[in-house]
Order: sequence, then C-alpha cells, then structure tokens
Amino acid sequence: MKNLFSVFFIALFALASAQDSKESKETANRFFYELTFKPKKDSAKMDKVITILDITDKNRSIYQDYTVIAQDSIMKVEIEAMQKAGIMKDLSKTIKTPKISARIYKSYPGMKVQYVDKIANGFTPSNIGYSEDLKFNWNILNDKQKIGEYNTQKATTEFGGRKWTAWFSTDLPFQDGPYKFFGLPGLIVKIEDDQKNYSWVLQGNKKVKDYTEYSYIENLMQAKGGKVNELTREKFEKTFSDFKKDPFASIRPMMTQEMLSKTVPGMDGTVGDMVKKQEKQYKDFYNANDNPIEISAAQEDKKKK
Repeated sequence: MKNLFSVFFIALFALASAQDSKESKETANRFFYELTFKPKKDSAKMDKVITILDITDKNRSIYQDYTVIAQDSIMKVEIEAMQKAGIMKDLSKTIKTPKISARIYKSYPGMKVQYVDKIANGFTPSNIGYSEDLKFNWNILNDKQKIGEYNTQKATTEFGGRKWTAWFSTDLPFQDGPYKFFGLPGLIVKIEDDQKNYSWVLQGNKKVKDYTEYSYIENLMQAKGGKVNELTREKFEKTFSDFKKDPFASIRPMMTQEMLSKTVPGMDGTVGDMVKKQEKQYKDFYNANDNPIEISAAQEDKKKK
C-alpha cells in the first residue's frame, strides 16, 4: 500500500537489516498538492492530506501520498537508534499513517497510466496494478485566474462519473497533474469535482536531486513489492476487494500458535497481539473511505435511483 506499515514488522526488519538499496540516480521535479476530500459519502466531514506528483528525468511521473516520505528523516534516526541498541521499540506513536495507498504512474510521452497498489503475499508485500490508455476530453475556456503565484486558465471535463473543473498554468511546462489527470497545455494547478468531494491545489514545488519514489522504510524493509502483477481492471478490483476484507488471509496459515504467543522485547504484548492490532489498523484504514474518486457504473446507477 503506500503504505500501512506494521510497526512490529518495521522493528523486526530494522533489527535484521541495515542495508540501503542501490538504485540508478534519478532527478525529479516534485509538485506538492494539498488534497481536500470527503472520505464518507453520508458525512459532511472533510479530510486533508499532502500528495506529491514527481516528474522525473526518466520520462515518467509518479503520484502518491507524501505522509510516509515526509517522515523519512525522523524514522531514520529512530531506526538507527534501535539498530544500535539492538532492541525493538513501538513506533506506532511516532509514525503517521498515510490516507492514500495507491501510486499512479504515467509514462511520457504517450501518457499510459498505471494504477498500482500493494497486497500481502505471505509476509511479503506484492504489487498489483492495471494500465489504461486514458483520453481526457478537455473543454478549454477563456476564464483566467491567479492561484497562488501561478497564472492559470480554466478547463472542464468529465471523468470517473464526476464533472471536473481544472485550472492549468502554461508557466509550468508539464502536461500533467495529480492523480490520473493530464493532457492540458500546462501543469494542472487546481482541480475539483462539481460536488467538491475531491479538490487538489498546488502548494509549491522543489527539485529532488537523488530521487527515489520509495520511502526510507520501504527501502529498508525491501517492501517495494517487486514487479507489478498487471491485471485487468476488473480482476484488480476483485483481488483488492478480497484483500481489504481479510488483509491477513495469506499470512494467517504461516503463523503458528507458538509464534503468536511469543512476547516482543521492547513492545507491549505478544506477536499475536501485534498481529491483531495491525489487522484492526488495516480494516480501519479501508473502512474510512467509501467515496472513491472514480464512481463505478454500479454506484452511478444506485446514485440516480
């Protein structure tokens, strides 16, 4: 996911390994978008999270939640101290949980979109995803507006069962935007649907010299998920739905009673207690949002009735 990390497994991997993965160097333009969204259909409560669009020098962009990456320096200090002391520590009070689990990749210049998320394959995270050749039918209007420091122009489109209004800036020469959006003659600075369920606003940008799309913890735990298992969108949604219903289905058969009853030094409770805690965190995370960005055909029909 992006990622609901088990504090127990973080601690376990931190003590077992201090290796950093070696990747070929890449640079990126990182654009920070504040996403304001309505997680529950039947509630007026809104939530906020900072997301990032990284446009790299390797002809691709990656969109994801910034929560875990933003904590890299803090977690590095905590984990190195744990490794030095040789004892585990409960990091649940230190690490903030992300609100969005997926990553979205766009390959330039064709702009093929790949949607990727993680499921558990035993104790190993596994990437599953689907690809799309999207074409946005943008209606570019004459309206102009200054948003922050950017001069922007208005455009509208329909996508995923919602009507969207975007403001793009030709000052930023990237035909890209947050989530799956792209295809305007400049970077999307702001985009929201007409019901204001989802609204992204660009907050700033910076150059990242030694770019990696993965956080320190993902690299440490070797939790990148490996090569993406490319599925049809229908198969992806079924697989991911099954995982959300029972996130520990592939792990449970591997956990013996003896293993579950072991106490964890430096942490409260047994391994079984940690597993139960993590299972609850997964379910709370997935149950917190029943209002997806893209409304399925079935949801759309239900909404009309």
